[in-house]
Amino acid sequence: MLTSLLVALICVVIYMTLFWVVAQLKKDLSIVDIAWGGGFVVIAIVLLFFTKEYTSRQMIVTSLVCIWGFRLSIYLYLRNKNTGEDYRYKNMRKRWIEQGKSVALTSYIRVYMSQGVAMLLLSFPIVAVNAWDTGSSLGLWDYIGVMVWTLGFLFEVVADKQLSNFKKDPRNKGKIITSGVWKYSRHPNYFGESVLWWGVFLIVSSVTFGWTTIIAPVALTFLLVKVTGVPPLERKYMQKPEFREYAKRTSMFIPWFPKKQIGS
Repeated sequence: MLTSLLVALICVVIYMTLFWVVAQLKKDLSIVDIAWGGGFVVIAIVLLFFTKEYTSRQMIVTSLVCIWGFRLSIYLYLRNKNTGEDYRYKNMRKRWIEQGKSVALTSYIRVYMSQGVAMLLLSFPIVAVNAWDTGSSLGLWDYIGVMVWTLGFLFEVVADKQLSNFKKDPRNKGKIITSGVWKYSRHPNYFGESVLWWGVFLIVSSVTFGWTTIIAPVALTFLLVKVTGVPPLERKYMQKPEFREYAKRTSMFIPWFPKKQIGS
């Protein structure tokens, strides 16, 4: 396990450093968002070839992580292409300059390496399945895990696709999406991402000490709901009356039927 963790750590440091260099050259810190999904892909593939065991469970987890990671990175690349630096990172850059800090050094530590630490923590199930899986036959929890992952992945893909189509329509400029899966959750893409990682955990829970990897989906769900995912978007969009009305009737995270408004 320690060797696998070390390999994962080296992967994260090299990978995030390379993207940090690109970010400095392009003067766009938001490239880190594109790097996020691909980082897990790198960890999964390197660990799979490092262990050289290629058990069914290792192959399944690696395949699912690669499908999710590649899809997310490609989606974010196409979405952010030619749009410039994201407003969150622009605000960070401006604040650091005002404080007299080095944007390059500060962003390396507070953006790229901090996300690298999160990546390493959340990849614990990937590390565990490669370090601890003995090649035992697939069981009920493995199949349930794949189904849960599929549900979460489809939810995330559908939410992203519906949002992308909504934004492409010029008639929707300045508006917020309230249809499709967005009718039942204000952040269905984040919900889907959380669910699919719970699915990975269920698969990995079949291996020795696999239950300890529950820390990863718990941490991810907490980050999405309380720290980096939902809160910044809620603060941004709550300034719009339309979104405040939408928020009154729509579940924040877990999809549920909209509340009926009085007088409707």
